[in-house]
Amino acid sequence: MLRKLSFSFMAIMIGLMTVVGSASASTVTYPKSIVHKDGALAYEHMDYLANEIGSRVAGTDNEKLAEQYIYEQFERIGYETEIQEFSYGEGSDSSNVIAYKPGKSSEQIIVGAHYDSVSAGKGVDDNASGVGVMLESAEVLKHIKTPYDVVFIAFGAEEEGLQGSKAYVEQMTQAEIDSTVGMINLDSLAAGDHMYVYGNAGEDGFIRDQTLNIAEKKKLDVQTNPGLSPDYPAGTTGDWSDHAPFKAAGIAYGYLEATNWEIGDLDGYHQTVEHGDIWHTENDNLEFLEQEYPGRVQEHLSTFSTILTDLLKFMNKTSTAK
Repeated sequence: MLRKLSFSFMAIMIGLMTVVGSASASTVTYPKSIVHKDGALAYEHMDYLANEIGSRVAGTDNEKLAEQYIYEQFERIGYETEIQEFSYGEGSDSSNVIAYKPGKSSEQIIVGAHYDSVSAGKGVDDNASGVGVMLESAEVLKHIKTPYDVVFIAFGAEEEGLQGSKAYVEQMTQAEIDSTVGMINLDSLAAGDHMYVYGNAGEDGFIRDQTLNIAEKKKLDVQTNPGLSPDYPAGTTGDWSDHAPFKAAGIAYGYLEATNWEIGDLDGYHQTVEHGDIWHTENDNLEFLEQEYPGRVQEHLSTFSTILTDLLKFMNKTSTAK
């Protein structure tokens, strides 16, 4: 069910903030100057979600605080924003935060990043980083006409089996599916050794192909899965993140991620040579990442923000970026 954030719900959230004591009841604002520095605003959003709110396990007060923060940020930017509540499992509840940007045509692109986390660490990489990049691009593009409508979605309960993205796709009409040019998924962008983009096999991989073209033109260090494992052909990835329900519905996807496909089981799950996995561990915190990989987080957020913003500005349904 989609709904506007009601006064009573806002009152509940203010109460939660008072109890938890980790976030302000008023909307958080940032200096306008950092909007024009690629990755700077994404970093601030990531830092707030991870360090002011903390781990954001599905169904907890902290997940609700993150929902409220994201909702308020989209509203602050000036987007029409809604909450989609959903239930899963045996009585578990979560929600998606959805913001709408009108474009030049009736077709749409969906951009998604999950905002929940596991209990280990603070969920900086997985996935405050993805939410931060999405919010930064949303702000940069506010007054720029995009070729398509853009639907920004912060998914809840991804860590519980992609529940937020499944709930969203299940409520899409066939007309909405048909009018969706593609879905861009942002997940775990900060920690991995290398920056990647994946997409569908063949011509339906145009989002991946356009991303690689943008990266080449702007000299950004983004690559794709080299296909070292026969289970994951070059340029593709597994169905383990929020792109999967859209892919199953026949919607083309692009997936931005930082990891390392050349180590471990060659499946992209092991993120770093030095420390192995960062996601789902106590090392998924900003202090560890800044100490062990100085400059990496900033570089990744800047690169992915530039890529996402350019994709949304120039996306077309062919294999060549303009």
